[in-house]
Amino acid sequence: MSALRDWGHARDYVEMQWLMLQQNVAEDFVIATGVQYSVRQFVEFAAAELGITLVFEGQGEREIGMVAAIQAVDGQVLAHCKLGDVVVRVDPRYYRPAEVETLLGDPSKAKEKLGWSPTTTLRQLVGEMVRHDHASAQRDSLIKSAGFQTYDYHE
Repeated sequence: MSALRDWGHARDYVEMQWLMLQQNVAEDFVIATGVQYSVRQFVEFAAAELGITLVFEGQGEREIGMVAAIQAVDGQVLAHCKLGDVVVRVDPRYYRPAEVETLLGDPSKAKEKLGWSPTTTLRQLVGEMVRHDHASAQRDSLIKSAGFQTYDYHE
């Protein structure tokens, strides 16, 4: 959860790729935002989109995230979420004890030569993802409540 990553939106990266292809001479560019966030921060941004504030306990494979506060978002409060609920748990199948702690790209050449810099923040990216997934979950819930089947989207 402490690993730092340089996350960016595909929309920004595709724009940069297009700008690279417009050059008369091919060059190598680093496609990155130049900004790092921890996996924990990513999770906190996702929870905040749903009106949930998290508190984390433990470390490494035993770290959990629990609901510390719940607020309404667009006049709605998540009905099945309660204070103290554990909503984040590290899956041991995906835990890597020898994880690379920090990944950070340097997009300065792209900014200088292409005039490119990312326009979507991680918070905005996570917001898009959560809103889409939440809308899909609401749709599937409605479909199931009407007696129909839905696809299983889990990995």
